[in-house]
Amino acid sequence: MKIRAAFIALLVGASLLSAPAQAATNLGVGVAYDIGGRGDKSFNDAAAAGLEKAQRQFDFKLDAVVTDGSSADREKRIRSLISKNCNPIIVIGSGYAPTLQALAVEFPNTQFAIINDASVAALNVTSVVFANVQGAYLAGYSAALISKTGKVAMIANPNQADLFKDGFSAGVFASKKKVVPIVKYVSGSYSVATTQVLDAGADVVFATTFGSDAEIFKSIVARNAKKKGSVLGLINIEPDQYITVTSATKKFLIASVVKRVDKAIYDVIALSVAKKQYLDILDADAGIYGRSYGITGGGIEFTVRSKELANVSDLINVAAATAEKIPA
Repeated sequence: MKIRAAFIALLVGASLLSAPAQAATNLGVGVAYDIGGRGDKSFNDAAAAGLEKAQRQFDFKLDAVVTDGSSADREKRIRSLISKNCNPIIVIGSGYAPTLQALAVEFPNTQFAIINDASVAALNVTSVVFANVQGAYLAGYSAALISKTGKVAMIANPNQADLFKDGFSAGVFASKKKVVPIVKYVSGSYSVATTQVLDAGADVVFATTFGSDAEIFKSIVARNAKKKGSVLGLINIEPDQYITVTSATKKFLIASVVKRVDKAIYDVIALSVAKKQYLDILDADAGIYGRSYGITGGGIEFTVRSKELANVSDLINVAAATAEKIPA
């Protein structure tokens, strides 16, 4: 769910690419949405926002499909776009990676782009990823600035150790506050994990898990109801996660790291109109090319939602200048 800032949004950098309106072209863009399609309040909706912006700016034919998530269906959907002469074809999510690896070889003259994945080794596949460590640094720094207990936590998936080590904890220590960063890697219940870090004394929680954060946010809201006089808060990542807030609970969502999937989609189409593509080296040994979007250029934004963080926005902007130097 995309919730706009109640107070300020900290934006660093400017657009990487701004193209004028183009004359009519024969460009046909194919988009393969992930499970659920539009209306998922996550990557599909963020991608659709970028498509709509591109459609207002450029003239191209758009064909879109939605997968049911099976390997056979993913292949069927992409082949249907190829048969319609779509080029480029943009796929949303890492679930398409195995299918794309095979089809990229079979159709070398079709340009593909995959959002939020960098595992497909092929020159005709543009991998679009985001500098998660940079966002985690800002989350850790901001959490430390406003912590009253001197403890903040990150709830993560087991494969996100680098986000903690190189991002969140580094941001906490950079604040120069006497704050201890806690990490809880979750393979089971998010609500149990949240309860554990809150019991350990954390008053700000940074969630880096995928999908709905309803369990984590619900646990934080419930604990606030029991602890009068203190405010426990959540920092989330959009569009990785989606939560529902109300007028009564919105104060507990204190900030969001925003991955600008919409911008990335727009940029891929703008380059296609100009008959160009991203060829940054993401992994030289594996032969993976594309673009990593970070704070520089506005690919990662930090949206502040609390008055307390808004009061230290100057400090967060300074921290952003440090965060953007962390390798993406």
